[in-house]
Amino acid sequence: MIKKISLAALALTMTASTTLAATNITWWHGMGGRNGEVINEIAQKFNAAQTECVLTPVSKGSYEEALSAGIAAFRSGEQPNILQVFDAGAATIINAKGATIPAEDLLKDNGFEFNREAFIEGVRYFYADSDGKFVGMPFNSSAPIMYINDEALKKAGVEAPKTWEEFEAIAPKLKEAGYIPLVQSQLTWQFTENFFSRNNIQFASNNNGYDSIVDTTINVTDENHVMMYDKLKAWYDQGLFGYYGAAWNDNQKVFEEGKAALWIGSSGSFGGLQKTATMPFSATFLPYWNSIEGAGVHSFIGGAALFAMAGKSAEENKCSGSFFNFLTSTEVQKFYHQATGYVAITNAAYELSKSEGYYNEKPAAEVGIQQLQLPSAEWNKGYRLGFYPQIRVIMEREYNRLFAGETTAKDAMETIKKEADELLARFAKTAG
Repeated sequence: MIKKISLAALALTMTASTTLAATNITWWHGMGGRNGEVINEIAQKFNAAQTECVLTPVSKGSYEEALSAGIAAFRSGEQPNILQVFDAGAATIINAKGATIPAEDLLKDNGFEFNREAFIEGVRYFYADSDGKFVGMPFNSSAPIMYINDEALKKAGVEAPKTWEEFEAIAPKLKEAGYIPLVQSQLTWQFTENFFSRNNIQFASNNNGYDSIVDTTINVTDENHVMMYDKLKAWYDQGLFGYYGAAWNDNQKVFEEGKAALWIGSSGSFGGLQKTATMPFSATFLPYWNSIEGAGVHSFIGGAALFAMAGKSAEENKCSGSFFNFLTSTEVQKFYHQATGYVAITNAAYELSKSEGYYNEKPAAEVGIQQLQLPSAEWNKGYRLGFYPQIRVIMEREYNRLFAGETTAKDAMETIKKEADELLARFAKTAG
């Protein structure tokens, strides 16, 4: 006896067969909270948009934990297809021999169009090689910008500074009005790495580390960089700058509570700040020193990129390429930008958001993109330094000592350079 199969059962069988036939790929990342939820939403959108691939995102904790897990998994042959790696860890994954497939090659080899010029200026080179080829695919990109307590500036009768010279001129008035004139949330990113980018000064030898890992040294003892920290310490002593340690939120909280007039934060903080700020706020570019010739160019990006891990089948690599192509599409980039506060990494997504009036409603959301579209120069494309997360820890230690009065800016930079150069030399031997 032949049993009749209902149309519903047949449809279910066909769906199951299609799912079973699809190629499964995994994406390990280091994001939680709302940003982690958005990653899941993007994966769902990708899976719904086609039937050949099924992408599964997996949180591995923090940025550092995701990188460590990815490297360990590669060594044991159990790596994910896609790994999110933060800015400071880029050199580690890029110099791990045979660990990744350059994103640009992955896309082109699998029949997808790719145009470097489609990406905004400040994003284009950070995860590329010295010839400009994309090794990692930029993902959650941000810029260090200056948030403004509108009530504080109005009360003091001053305008937001474009340069640090202008900040020095208005800071006493902000203090007199009852505010901490300036706070920040990550000295390493905002006042060291991006001091070099905004002021167009070489951060490290060998083309900021892009050309070679051999004999690369860091340039933190540059006299202008030492001057920046002499200024910060003087402002701190005069009550013009508040420093609450290396923890991001401890410094941001002072601004959220309306106690600080200006806060150097991340453009990616915009979404959260809308919910936590107790006063009206706006934003503008990270200041630069007018006295430094060539200053005022775009900053380095922060955040992370996605890397396609090697050692996978052709079918899986094609799905990874398909996802990268999907991720950089205009509509998906617009969605990610507006859902998280991270910048739209392509010109088309930015222009679409602008044409739809998004920035008329939320002008602070545009500042990071505008800053990254400022002119490019010789030394503001990015940096590629091994063991850089460890170098940041050394910097934070010495900066804490500086504000505690235990060292000077000059001595702190000499200590950082000595220990950082030793780490860079060790990285060259390890990676080589």
